[in-house]
Amino acid sequence: MKKLKGLGGAGLISVWLSGFLLIALSFYGTLLLSPSLNNPSFHQESSTAPRITIFTALHSSSSSFISQAIRSWLALSSQVTVVIFTQHNNYSPSFTDTFGSRLVLDSTIDFTFLGTPFLHSMLARTEAYVSDLSVLIDPHTLLLPDFISALNHAHHLDRDWLLVSSSANIPRFPFHWDQTGRSWRHQDNGKRVRFGELQKMISQLNSSGGGGGSNMIMAWNNNVDSPLHCGVLPPFLYQRGTHNQWIVNEAMSCERRFVFDATSTVSSVLLSNVTEPKTRNWEYIGNSHLGKLYGSSSKSYALPKLLKCNKRYIFVTASERSIEPKGLNVGFRRREKISACVSRSKSRSLKLDPVRKDEAMPALKFPYDLESLLPLVADKNRTVVLSVAGFSYKDMLMSWVCRARRLAVPNFLVCALDDETYQFAILQVGSCCVQGLPVFFDPYAPKNISFNDCHFGSECFQRVTKVKSRTVLKILKMGYNVLLSDVDVYWFRNPLPLLHSFGPSVLVAQSDEYNTTVPINRPRRLNSGFYFARSDGPTIAAMEKVVKHAATSGLSEQPSFYDTLCGEGGVHRLGDDRCVEPETNLTVHFLNRDLFPNGAYGDLWLKEDVRGECEKKHCYVLHNNWISGRLKKLERQMMKGLWDYDASMRMCV
Repeated sequence: MKKLKGLGGAGLISVWLSGFLLIALSFYGTLLLSPSLNNPSFHQESSTAPRITIFTALHSSSSSFISQAIRSWLALSSQVTVVIFTQHNNYSPSFTDTFGSRLVLDSTIDFTFLGTPFLHSMLARTEAYVSDLSVLIDPHTLLLPDFISALNHAHHLDRDWLLVSSSANIPRFPFHWDQTGRSWRHQDNGKRVRFGELQKMISQLNSSGGGGGSNMIMAWNNNVDSPLHCGVLPPFLYQRGTHNQWIVNEAMSCERRFVFDATSTVSSVLLSNVTEPKTRNWEYIGNSHLGKLYGSSSKSYALPKLLKCNKRYIFVTASERSIEPKGLNVGFRRREKISACVSRSKSRSLKLDPVRKDEAMPALKFPYDLESLLPLVADKNRTVVLSVAGFSYKDMLMSWVCRARRLAVPNFLVCALDDETYQFAILQVGSCCVQGLPVFFDPYAPKNISFNDCHFGSECFQRVTKVKSRTVLKILKMGYNVLLSDVDVYWFRNPLPLLHSFGPSVLVAQSDEYNTTVPINRPRRLNSGFYFARSDGPTIAAMEKVVKHAATSGLSEQPSFYDTLCGEGGVHRLGDDRCVEPETNLTVHFLNRDLFPNGAYGDLWLKEDVRGECEKKHCYVLHNNWISGRLKKLERQMMKGLWDYDASMRMCV
C-alpha cells in the first residue's frame, strides 16, 4: 500500500477500517435514518421521564381481564396515567380506589346505543389531556417493561412519530401482579417470574406468525401541529376492524410522522375470552365500508422496524438488511451479531392487510327492525322519542340527535324515509351516533319523491307526514309510549318528565297558534310535529281514527289530527287549551307556548339572541317552522347558533 502523506500507522488503520465499513454497509443495504440519529444525545436517557397517558375504552362486551391489564400499565412508570372511556361511569368506588388518582374514568365520548365506542370521538378526546406521549390500547392487553423502554427511546427522536405494535394473543396467561405491584407471580404456585421468562414466552408466540392489525397498540408524541394523519377520521367503531390499518396507511401517505413497527421490541399480551355475537357482524362490515369510502390511499405499506440488538436500539428498513446508524464505530464481530439479530426479527412484525378500495364490499344491513329496536332503546317508562327524516334533512337529523345526546336523552329512534337516509344513518356519525344509530326503514314510505322540494304545503310534504302517524300508531300498539319530534324542533331541555305528568288518556301536543290574543286550541292549530302519545286504549283508538282520516285526505296529516280529535271547526274544544274526542274520551292538551313555542310565536326567531330569549322563558323546545324551504330552515337555525353538528368532521360541536 502506498503511504499517504501526513498519516502515521494509526491513521492508515483508521482509513482502512473506514473503507471496510463502507463496503459492509453497501453489502447489507441502505439504512433507514431517523433525523435524530445524528443527535449526540440520541442514545441517552432523558433526565426527565416523559408523561404518558394510556387511553382505552370499555364497552358492553369488556371482560374481567381489565384490572390485570391496568395494573401492568401503571407499573410501567410513575409518569403513566390511565384514562378509561366508559359509557355510564358506573364502576364501583372500590374499582377506582384500587388504582388511585392515576386512573381516570371519562364518560364524555360517544357510543352507539349498543355500547360500542366511536374511535374518532376517542381520539378527539385524547387532545384534552396534557401529556408528552399518548397510547391507545385494547383494554385486555398486558404490557411488560420493555414497552416503556421503547417509548423512552422514541421520545428522543427529533421528529414526530407514530409507533405501532402487535400483541401476542394468549387465551390464558397464568401470571399476575403481586400485591406490591412490583413483580409477576405464577397463579398456580405463587412463585416470582422473571421478566426475561415472560419476554421469551411472548417472543416465541410472536415468532409463530406475528400479529394482526386488529390487536394493535398505537403510541405517538403529542404535537397539535402534527395530526396522526391527514384529513378526517371516519366514524369507525372501536375494536371492530379496519381502523388500525386505515390509520397506518393514512399516516404513511400523509408523511407528517415517522411510522414504525415496534413489535420486535415490545412485549405485550392480549387476554380476552370475549366473543361477539353474530348479530354484531354488521359492525365489522360497516367499518369495512368506511375504510373503502374514506381516505386517500389503498396502498399497502411495509413499515420500518425498531429493533433492539446488542442492547442498542436501531431502525431497519422493510427489507430488514440495514443494520446500524451511520457514524457508529462497530466492529466486524459485533456487526455479525446485529445482522443475526435482524434476521431473527423477520417473523416478528405487524401484519397489516391493505384497505382495498376496489374490491366489492358485502351488503351492509342493520340487523334490527322496529320491533327488535324498541326494547333496546325504550326507557324505564317504555317511552321512545321518534323522529322521521329523508335524505335532504340528514344534517338537521344529525344536529337533532346530537342535541338529544347532550341532554342525556338516549331513548330515541329514527325512521328513515328512504334507503339513502338508512345507509347514511348506519355509516355516518353525529357524535354519539350513527353507525349503530337506532334506525329502521319504512318500506311503505312514498317513493319517487324529491325531498329537496319537500317543504310545508307541497305534495311531497303531504305524503311524507302521513308516515309519521302510521308509525306512531304501530309503536303504540306494541306497548310503547311515543314522543314524536320533527328534526326541526330544537330542544333546550328534556321535556319527557313534564309530558309524563299529564297522565293517561291525554295526548299532549304543541300549538301552532302564533296570535297571542286568541285561544291556542283554535281550529287546525294542533302541530303534529311535536306531540306525546301514551300506549293506552283511548289514545290508540283515537290515533286509528287520525290515520284513517289522513289516508283519505288530500292534505297533510296535520288537519286530520285536529279535525278528528277536536272536531271540524273545533266543536269539541274545552276551554282555551284542550279538546275532548267524544267517542274515545281522549283529552288533547295544547302545550303552553312560552314553554313550547312554535316558529312564529313571539317573534323568537327574529331576536338577536334566540337562545337567551328562550332560556328566559324557560323553553323546553323551539320549533323551526313557519318558514318555507329546507335551506331557509337550515340557514336560520345555524345563524342563530342552535346547531349541534359539524358535518365536515362528522361530529357534534
